[in-house]
Amino acid sequence: MLDQATGPAQQAELKTIEMTDEAPKAESFMTGVSAYALSADAKKIFVLKEGDTHDMYILDAAAKAPDDLAPGTVRVADWTLPVSPQAEWQQIFVDAWRMHRQFSFDPDMRGLDWDAVREKYEPLLDRVTDRWELNDLLGQMIGELNILHSQVRSRDLPSDPEVAKPSSLAAEFKRTKEGLQITHIYRYDPELPAQNGPLLQPGIGVTTGDVITAVNGKTIRTKADLANALEQQAGQQVLLDTLRGKIRHTAIVTPVTMDDAARLRYLDWVQKSATKVAERSDGRIGYLHLSAMGSQDIDNFAREFYANYDREGLILDVRSNRGGNIDSWVIEKLLRQVWMHWQSAGGRPAQENMQQTFRGHLAVLIDQFTYSDGETFAAGIKSLDIGPLIGTTTAGAGVWLSDRNSLSDGGIARIAEYAQFDTEGRWLIEGRGIDPDIEVDNLPGAAYRGEDQQLDTAIDYLNDKLTREPVPKLEGQLEFSLDERGDAIDPIDR
Repeated sequence: MLDQATGPAQQAELKTIEMTDEAPKAESFMTGVSAYALSADAKKIFVLKEGDTHDMYILDAAAKAPDDLAPGTVRVADWTLPVSPQAEWQQIFVDAWRMHRQFSFDPDMRGLDWDAVREKYEPLLDRVTDRWELNDLLGQMIGELNILHSQVRSRDLPSDPEVAKPSSLAAEFKRTKEGLQITHIYRYDPELPAQNGPLLQPGIGVTTGDVITAVNGKTIRTKADLANALEQQAGQQVLLDTLRGKIRHTAIVTPVTMDDAARLRYLDWVQKSATKVAERSDGRIGYLHLSAMGSQDIDNFAREFYANYDREGLILDVRSNRGGNIDSWVIEKLLRQVWMHWQSAGGRPAQENMQQTFRGHLAVLIDQFTYSDGETFAAGIKSLDIGPLIGTTTAGAGVWLSDRNSLSDGGIARIAEYAQFDTEGRWLIEGRGIDPDIEVDNLPGAAYRGEDQQLDTAIDYLNDKLTREPVPKLEGQLEFSLDERGDAIDPIDR
């Protein structure tokens, strides 16, 4: 058996017990063991050691390991294994099919003849020439089930390391006769300067309206020129020539990857939305967006929620939320209620209990791209009547999954295993999504022009709500009176 003490940096210890009539006593066979297995005749034991090298041994199954482990060392460095891609793809296909049969949340496979589905797609394996095509075939087979959380991912994919990788300055441009004019630089919270993009770093001296005329000495006239000049430059310093009126300026900037540019563009959109909400509500309404429901997202929620918990209204935006598993943590914060206040003699009511509780009105934004745990969160908001849902019906991915369905090449065929139902036994979300209380669609043309009708509707709703149902404020020194029992009467209730 493996025995491991609690605490950091504790190694597992493989122990043996001699089966006798005497009181059992555990002996240490070996320390630092990751896994082990006995042979069929129980005469040999395979041991996998912890550590970066993952040393392996085949030893006699005795009370203790021998002092000299060298004779039992398994030398995997000398191994060479032939791999037939076609045979491996056949195994992966069958494994994915079998795991869906065994682990799907619906043992009836949603009414499908799963054996017939295999017979339909398996002959197409003869046409597969790489892992991308196998993924496509698996996706078609699994798609027959119409379960949104069943997904295919792989690691053993062909790639070309020589392909040029683009980079970005995290800004928007338009063409002028002098070059490319900067029309907008992606910005985020000024309290987080580390989040700034290349053109907002200290000492750059470039701003909106400046014209980029050259990069590393190459003349820039179009966006294509800029894209070509920035190839393979992510993380590398480049020389930027700019023009502001008739004043020429040079700056050394460090472009970012396209993934980082996409993140900066997203943060810029969040900042624009938050600014719009603050301006149209005179600062009475807060805003926060959750792009997913993972560990980093709960960090972001805590930062933004506690910066806005004392607002009279809050817009919680889960549009395009990719899911995760923190819905209960967020809902728990929203369910907290203030039931008393603290006040010193002659002072103001300085603190409530429960502390840092949001007491205002809430609106939640959803859309067709709100997915998985974002939908579970929306379902909780609706079921618990915390606030209205505004937007469009969510994606409909309501059966959750695990990452245990691994394939031989390190890929995965994720299987929807855990269906959701409410306390009355009704199935939730899957295949239909969560409907909004106030339906508002952002039309493509309006969205292209930067309009956001869903956000505008949420702002209008909360502004109207605050007019009709203002949030009680505790201002000045409170004076308490006593009822006939000698108990203090809450002045808010009088």
